[in-house]
Amino acid sequence: MKNINTKNLKLRPLTMDDTADVFAYSKSKNVGPRAGWKPHETIEETEEIMKTIFVGQENIWGIEKDQRIIGSIGLIDDHHRQNDQVRMLGYALSEDYWGQGLMTEAARAVLAYGFDTLALSLISVVHYPENLGSQRVIEKCGFYYEGTIRQADKIYTGEIRDVKAYSITSAEFQ
Repeated sequence: MKNINTKNLKLRPLTMDDTADVFAYSKSKNVGPRAGWKPHETIEETEEIMKTIFVGQENIWGIEKDQRIIGSIGLIDDHHRQNDQVRMLGYALSEDYWGQGLMTEAARAVLAYGFDTLALSLISVVHYPENLGSQRVIEKCGFYYEGTIRQADKIYTGEIRDVKAYSITSAEFQ
């Protein structure tokens, strides 16, 4: 998997050496809950997640700025669609970098990679209705709103949440 360079960011595979940076943003009470996962309580918890979710995985990148990992982004299997040509975009960003356009920049680069390099036909994305920051990123990237999937996700607290679903095809992205 190759690195992706944008104007302000370097997207690259995560390694175990990035654990402290990932822990720094994952322990925030404002980052994980917006995506349905609990804030990390210890660096050991982050180490386990690094091993099982990030390190060595295809199409998952760390978002590097100023030689520090400030977030992650990836194209994962879409559990709502059973199609090999479809992936779902997922991402998280340190709240220190919210509102600067960096996630939109990273997402556009990953969309281009998905369509141009992986030859995907469609990329989907979902967010919880109250996560307006994520909604803005999705809209800026040109995704089309498909609708709300009611009672779609059970989060770490046991709460059941709706998700707003979007997608974009290769032709729409071009």
